Amino acid sequence: MPLSRRQFNRALVATLVAGAWPTARAARTPPAKSSAMALVEGRDWEPITPAQPGDTPGKIEVLEFFSYGCGHCRDFHPLVTAWAGKLPKDVIFRRVPVTFGRAAWSNLARLFYALEASGQLARLDQAVFDAIHLRKTNLYTEKAALDWASGQGVKAADFRETFRSFAVETRLARAEQLARLYKVEGVPRITVDGRYAVLGQAAKGLPDLLAIADGLLRLARDGRASGRNRA
Repeated sequence: MPLSRRQFNRALVATLVAGAWPTARAARTPPAKSSAMALVEGRDWEPITPAQPGDTPGKIEVLEFFSYGCGHCRDFHPLVTAWAGKLPKDVIFRRVPVTFGRAAWSNLARLFYALEASGQLARLDQAVFDAIHLRKTNLYTEKAALDWASGQGVKAADFRETFRSFAVETRLARAEQLARLYKVEGVPRITVDGRYAVLGQAAKGLPDLLAIADGLLRLARDGRASGRNRA
């Protein structure tokens, strides 16, 4: 289900050469009933080894590793956004843009954090996905990203400063560190409580990944209640 590092690389080359990006259409299959789902390790999920501490003590942290350049991530975005908006209070949801060590993907990750820092993410988040995948806009260079943002009504001088700010650099470095610690090889990738990663090998569509995540949240919550997981 996730777009692998190799597939991501091939897609980027195709985009830069042909000006197009393959967009995977999200399956319309409704999500499995998480309450009836018996999760199977190695099929639905895999353990994160070693387990990773969250950045918010006392909360179950859910991370979505993604990239604006990933067609699957574009299809997943409205689904996971709606899902995240209904999470209980003991859960915190964070998105982490991946770079896979490539300059083009780093610019997309930097764009995400610059929009977040400037207060423009809520307004332009989906617009970035649409620009790349619907209008085939190349946002893989700093100049292209800045020009695009300016065209969306963002004040160019301020955004340019934010784009290369210490805060954005720090967030970007942390994102790259997390991708290494969590051994991310494909996106979108959902992790729960620093212990479980959604696989979804038997998933019939992207919504099923969220049903699995619901099951992993219960597993994490039960583990904390019994003392198996960290407090």
